[in-house]
Amino acid sequence: MLSTGLLSGAVAATFMTLVLLLLRYLFGTATPSELVGDRIAPLLGVDRFLELLNRFGGYNNLKQIGVMSVIGGQLVVGAIGGLMYAFVVERARAKPRADHTGRLFVVILVVLLWLVSVVLLWPVLGTSFVGLPPTTGTLANAFGLLAAYALYGLSLVLLYRALSAPAESGEQSPEMQPTARRAVLVAGLGAIFALAVGGILSRLYKLASFSYDGTRYKGADVQAITPNDRFYVVTKNVVDPDVTRSLWRLDVTGLVERPQVYRYEDLVAMPPVTQETTLRCISNQVGDGLMSNALWKGVPMKTLFEAAGMKPGAVEVRLHGVDNYTDTFAIEKAMEPTTLVVYEMNGEMIPPRHGFPVRVIVPGLFGEKNVKWVTRIELVDHDAKGFYEQQGWGPNFVVPTTARFDVPDDKQKIKMATAAAGVGLKGVAHAGNRGVSKVEVSLDDGQTWSEANIDHAQSAFAWVLWNYYWRPAQAGEYKLIVRATDGKGELQTEKERGTAPEGATGYHKVTAQIES
Repeated sequence: MLSTGLLSGAVAATFMTLVLLLLRYLFGTATPSELVGDRIAPLLGVDRFLELLNRFGGYNNLKQIGVMSVIGGQLVVGAIGGLMYAFVVERARAKPRADHTGRLFVVILVVLLWLVSVVLLWPVLGTSFVGLPPTTGTLANAFGLLAAYALYGLSLVLLYRALSAPAESGEQSPEMQPTARRAVLVAGLGAIFALAVGGILSRLYKLASFSYDGTRYKGADVQAITPNDRFYVVTKNVVDPDVTRSLWRLDVTGLVERPQVYRYEDLVAMPPVTQETTLRCISNQVGDGLMSNALWKGVPMKTLFEAAGMKPGAVEVRLHGVDNYTDTFAIEKAMEPTTLVVYEMNGEMIPPRHGFPVRVIVPGLFGEKNVKWVTRIELVDHDAKGFYEQQGWGPNFVVPTTARFDVPDDKQKIKMATAAAGVGLKGVAHAGNRGVSKVEVSLDDGQTWSEANIDHAQSAFAWVLWNYYWRPAQAGEYKLIVRATDGKGELQTEKERGTAPEGATGYHKVTAQIES
């Protein structure tokens, strides 16, 4: 009978997994496979996190392994639950009220699994991929888990009963072993559930962020304003939120006299600010393309705080996204008129992958501080830690000055006949919210420097485009370097460091091969 319990538990767990995935697909409730990843990731430590990225070939692979591992764990736990149920039922079979004992065990098992899940996942249980406020999202996810676990328990009882019930016409032995036919039918039912799980997973995979997470914007065709569909993307999510605007709300809460709740229409009705600002990921290597520039339209965060009435003692703002991503920055930064809560990107509603309906723009700080899908802005009186801060990133998140080549590519070969007419060097430079005052190019590995032309310098918060016209005197290998000076007159640092924990620095260098 233990094998019967194992089979019943495995099939019931497959059905439970199907229910969880359907709830995710239809209603945006978070699955354990997503919540477990978000719960664990901030606790890993930055070195361990980067080690795992390298071991598994990047964030996308790590996400997929994490999801499938949790789903596999659900099936194993479900099968073990069936095994335990069979043991309890068979031990109690000779006693009065044996069925009552079995049902009581299942109730206890379901409640225990639910309580353990809620307690362990509580910090991330407010996730809602359709944009429900955090409190409502917590209730929706808790109810979804309870419903799925209850259906697991019910299906476990029914399947085990069907397999172990006496057969008609003397088919069963006195020991009441299930017939092969029933076992085949239950296994077939499990196969159907498994196929359905695969179908929903396939649909979710098509919606997943794998195809665009890590999008870079770099090369000869870089424009001053990055098109929305080419703007760089980095996301922690397997499937990004698809927010229903009518469900979404923005709470301004914490150390305020009058907590505020805004709908999308409320923000749009307020006096707007349009601001050109470049975002750069803290994971951007020197010369890489995890950096883009856009025109953002929205409302100063300061305006929202003034409406709420700040209480004394606030030191930081903590931002919450609908995907339960959190981040923080100092109250002084939040009160700068250039820190915006935005709802338009390049004249359009913000695309879903960039934070629809509303995100935050914080000039001068790395992209992780510019929280997408923001649903709560909370004033706190202590040094709070955001999602990646808990891993150990920071504590300095100020964007360092950088410059890069977009043309030529490293080790690009150029014919001397072409080079004699002139080679156009170009790229971008960025210095957070300090502006860029000068870009210089070296054609001899840093021995001498020449000032480049700046094509686009519309905002101190945005990158500039630069170009330099070069006529090499002869064929050979040339080591080219570019550097920038910010608006305060400070030259970017030549010191090389990696992305963790405060962002990469150093000069971008390429080699050009001039061939005769």
